[in-house]
Amino acid sequence: MSALPDPARSRAVLAGVSSYSKLESLPAVANNLRDLAAVLVSPISWELPAEHCTVVAEPGTSHDLLDPISRAAEEAEDTLLVYFAGHGLIDGRGDLFLGLPGSIQGRSHTGVPYQALREILMDSRAQRHVIILDCCMSGRALGMMSGQDVLADQAEVDGSYLLAASPENSVALAPPGETHTVFTGELLRLVHEGIPDPARELDLELIYQHLRRELAARGRPIPQRRARNTAGRIILANNIAFNPAARAQRATEAVWPEPANCHTPRAFIEALARVRAVNGWTIPEVSQRATPPVSPGTISALLNRTTMPRSWKTTGIYLRACGLPEDHVAAWEAAWQRLRLLEQAQPITPIQPPIPSARRSWRMRWIRKKPGSR
Repeated sequence: MSALPDPARSRAVLAGVSSYSKLESLPAVANNLRDLAAVLVSPISWELPAEHCTVVAEPGTSHDLLDPISRAAEEAEDTLLVYFAGHGLIDGRGDLFLGLPGSIQGRSHTGVPYQALREILMDSRAQRHVIILDCCMSGRALGMMSGQDVLADQAEVDGSYLLAASPENSVALAPPGETHTVFTGELLRLVHEGIPDPARELDLELIYQHLRRELAARGRPIPQRRARNTAGRIILANNIAFNPAARAQRATEAVWPEPANCHTPRAFIEALARVRAVNGWTIPEVSQRATPPVSPGTISALLNRTTMPRSWKTTGIYLRACGLPEDHVAAWEAAWQRLRLLEQAQPITPIQPPIPSARRSWRMRWIRKKPGSR
C-alpha cells in the first residue's frame, strides 16, 4: 500500500466546537477546521475530493458528531482521518469524552465518550486510521491503544496512528486572539512552510517529531502519539522546503541522539526514531540502504516496540543504514545491552484476561438512542 492515501478511497472528518455555554469558548477552532480542510483537498496534501472531506462544526448532539464519522468509516477503504478540536473532558471514571456546546466537566452524558468514537473506528472498512485530537487531556486516548488494542490488530498492515495535542493530564492551549489553537497552528505552519532540507514528504512520524521539538522549545504542551505497525509512514503532505543537495551536508553536521541518556526501553526506542529523523530518510529509504536487507515492515516494527529488542542484529543494521558512524553504533550497542539486562531483571507480571463488561457498548447505546428507534 502506498504511503500516500488514495483520495478516491480515503475519507476525512474534521469536527470541532468553538462555542460553549458552560465552558470557555475557543474561537480559533473554527479557523482550524476551515484551514485544515483546505489543506486536505489541495495538491500539497491528499487532494481529497470535496465530498470526501466532511467538516462538522458545532455538533450539538452525539449524533451530529458520530453520524458523519460512521458514514465515512463505512465508505473509506484506504485511509480514514478523524480530527477533533475543542474541549476534552474527564468523566467520573477518568475516561476522556469530547466536549459538545453544552457539555459539563465530569458528566460524560453531556458530551461524546471517546470510547464511542473508537468503537466506530473498530468497525471501519479502512485499512488505516489517523486520529488527531486537539483538545485537553487528549493523551487519555492513548491509554485505549494498549498492546491488546483491537483497533490496531484489525488494521492489517499499516495500522492506526493517534496524535494527541497534550499529555493525559495537560491542557491544550488556545490563546485568546490567536488565529489557530497552538497545536493545529503549528501543524498548519509545518505543512505550508515545510522543514528545510530533510525529506521529500512529511509523514506522520516526521510531523510528530517536529511538533514535539518545536512546541517543547516554546514551552507549550508536548504532543503525544501512538502508532501501530507502519502507520507512521502515512504521508500527510509534500515537504515544500525539501532540498536534496542538503542531505550530504546534513550528515556531516548531524547531532545524533545520545544513547547513554536512555534509561528506559521507551526512551531507547524513541531515540532510535530520532536517529532516522536526523537525515530525514523515510523508512523505505532506510530499508533500501540497509545491508543486509531489512524490510520497511521490520524497521517500522522495531520503531514501534514497547520493550527492548531481543536481538541486536536488526537494530545495528538500522543504525548503520541511517548513516550513524561506527563509533556511535558501538555506544548504542552498549546501551542496548545495559537496558536488556535491566529489563530482564525486572519481575514479569502475568497478564490477566479482561473481565467481560456487563455494560452495553457505547455503539449499541448510541444506536438504540437514535431518533425513531425503539
